[in-house]
Amino acid sequence: DSASLPLSVVIWSSLGKEHPRTLVGPMRNGASGFQRVKRGWVWNQFFVLEEYMGSDPQYVGKLHTDLDKGESAVKYTLMGEGAGTIFTIDATTGDIHALRSLDREVKPYYTLRAQAVDIDTNRPLEPESQFVIKVQDINDNEPKFLEGPYTASVPEMSPVGTYVMQVTATDADDPTYGNSARVVYSILHGQPYFSVDPKTGIIRTALPNMDREVKEQYQVLIQAKDMGGQLGGLAGTTTINITLSDVNDNPPRFSKSFFHLRVPESSAVGSAVGRIKAHDLDIGKNAEVEYSIVPGDGGNMFDIITNEHNQEGILILKRPLDYETKKAYTFKVDAENAHLDPRFHSFGAFKDTATVKINVLDVDEPPVFTKPSYEMEVYEDSPVGDIIGAVTGQDLDASNSPVRYSIDWKSDLDSYFDIDPVEGTISTNELLDRESIAQHNITIVATKLNSPVLTSRVAVTVHVLDVNEFPPELAIPYESFVCENAKVGQVIQTFSAKDQDLPQSGHKFSFKPSERDLNLFLSVPDNTAGIVTLRSDFRRRSQEIYFLPVVIQDSGYPVQSSTGILTIRVCGCESDGSLLTCSAEAIFLPVGLSTGALIAILLCIVILLVIVVIYVGLRRQKKKETLMTSKEDIRDNVIHYDDEGGGEEDTHAFDMGTLRNPKVIKENLLKENRDLFRRDVKPDPKTGKKRTPVSQDSEDIRDFINQRLKENDVDNSAPPYDSLATYAYEGESSVAESLSSIESLVVDADEDYDYLNEWGPRFKTLAGIFGDIQLHLY
Repeated sequence: DSASLPLSVVIWSSLGKEHPRTLVGPMRNGASGFQRVKRGWVWNQFFVLEEYMGSDPQYVGKLHTDLDKGESAVKYTLMGEGAGTIFTIDATTGDIHALRSLDREVKPYYTLRAQAVDIDTNRPLEPESQFVIKVQDINDNEPKFLEGPYTASVPEMSPVGTYVMQVTATDADDPTYGNSARVVYSILHGQPYFSVDPKTGIIRTALPNMDREVKEQYQVLIQAKDMGGQLGGLAGTTTINITLSDVNDNPPRFSKSFFHLRVPESSAVGSAVGRIKAHDLDIGKNAEVEYSIVPGDGGNMFDIITNEHNQEGILILKRPLDYETKKAYTFKVDAENAHLDPRFHSFGAFKDTATVKINVLDVDEPPVFTKPSYEMEVYEDSPVGDIIGAVTGQDLDASNSPVRYSIDWKSDLDSYFDIDPVEGTISTNELLDRESIAQHNITIVATKLNSPVLTSRVAVTVHVLDVNEFPPELAIPYESFVCENAKVGQVIQTFSAKDQDLPQSGHKFSFKPSERDLNLFLSVPDNTAGIVTLRSDFRRRSQEIYFLPVVIQDSGYPVQSSTGILTIRVCGCESDGSLLTCSAEAIFLPVGLSTGALIAILLCIVILLVIVVIYVGLRRQKKKETLMTSKEDIRDNVIHYDDEGGGEEDTHAFDMGTLRNPKVIKENLLKENRDLFRRDVKPDPKTGKKRTPVSQDSEDIRDFINQRLKENDVDNSAPPYDSLATYAYEGESSVAESLSSIESLVVDADEDYDYLNEWGPRFKTLAGIFGDIQLHLY
């Protein structure tokens, strides 16, 4: 029964082959689900030629299902990469065509999906299936050298077959299909020097002993051809620039075998006296040349070094030349490579030899001193004119000219010394003092008598020897202290001495005390001594200060001595010896402070006190001056009346009846008009305003005060600042009663001051006072 046959789809490739394959498809009997059916798909791949140039679309293959009975009831659909744009399918026949030319190097294959559906209902007749269309390669790409042109190097004199480098060409065609990507290498230009392996592209030398000195650069043209090198294959080329690198295959060679040089006898030791050169055809380090003098006539007088820049041999003078002693030197010089290659030892010795002759030229030379420098000694108390030494110079030339001596004035500006121009003896010209200048450095000039231009100089050092002329003294003014509870043998101070003299054996001082309660000990290595107590129980009440004379004596000749005074104060100390209390000077000054420093500090304190007193006096005087010293000085002014009177009962300071008696007011109107203005302002009669008299009918002091206030407000002569006038009418008979806080004895007993205890330790005393007041009141 055809209704029970399984469904199958057949895809016909362009090759016309059918490859059946079992897939899962829907059941035709209407049952739900799928059953395994047999389908004829070509799953491997379909092929389409690349670069197709035909006018009609290129046929790819055919899609067909077993359900298609030729009744046009089945519609075929195509989906996936390029569906509808690159590939199209005939919905009725299932034929697949390529619409345009394809390039395998752009995209080698396309993945698509195909399905057969009912043409009326669009109902899938079977599941969607996937297949691949592969672009079949043609030989449309030539091999390419992606890294060319190339550069390589190979050592010269290399044997045949020496590896140079390897080149690789890339072909974009499909290497798995045909010979389109099979590349073969060949050399087009560069024979017979080099060869190339046709399969690997490795380039090697083809000739032996290629010499860089003959030809250094080679250009080789390599070809890569596909299709295995067969006729019709595509080819690509590249260029390789090969350089022969240098090896040390050439020895140095002198341009001539004999060099003749001339050198003045005045040439300085260490100077260059000539140059010779051996040439080497190699380059770089292979051309480096080392020169050496063959032991013989000139080996001790000359040396030779190599100039690293041009490989020249520079002859250096090792010792002074003297024409009168020897007039010529002849010696041999060898030149050889510094870096030898053992492969070329068979070529022979890699060195060359040349002969050098140096003639010494006579030069008129300056005099020569017998010593390179001179040192002399003289005592500082030597009298003027004493000879301290001599210098000697001579003319070594054949003329043997006499020599004259002089002192370079720049080296002896104060003319301490003199020299005999003929004999060269040096003597003192001034009294010398070692403590001022301990060493004199002078320069002696020697001149040839027959050639004053030729001079030579020599340094003379004169050491001034010390004479013991200064007594030693204490190094610093020492001031120390001794504790009242000091023990016997306790060291309370160490001290040292100094001496302006400088004996050759060094300073050695001796110290001698002259106090029975204190003694000294001597430390020999460092010339120091110490103050040692000979008893205990020192008391400031008995003696506060000890002055200890110390005799200091040196070890020079003649012996010099002096007496120094050490000041020791008696102070109170702790049990551990730390200072507790002392005199005023010992307390405020550190131990050892001098009396002069104390006087300076006290003087500074006095000056500061004087400045403070003067400043306070000026401040007080300024307060007493008029507040307004000029009309232009306009500022606020507050007048304080800090004295408190007795109120209305105080009739001594002010007559209060004047304020209450209208008749007195009337009698004093004229006087008040004359003194209308305020006390702190100088009255101006031109701008003064006549004051309105107080009404005699007014008996109220308050009205009087208000009227006076209004008068001051409209007073144009008053300065533009506020002024406060205080009328303290108070007392026992006053209506306002006493305003004094002294008589305010009534205290609110209900006030609780316990909160003061919570304010901290600073209010502890205040809390105690108010607590006592509360207890009193209760």
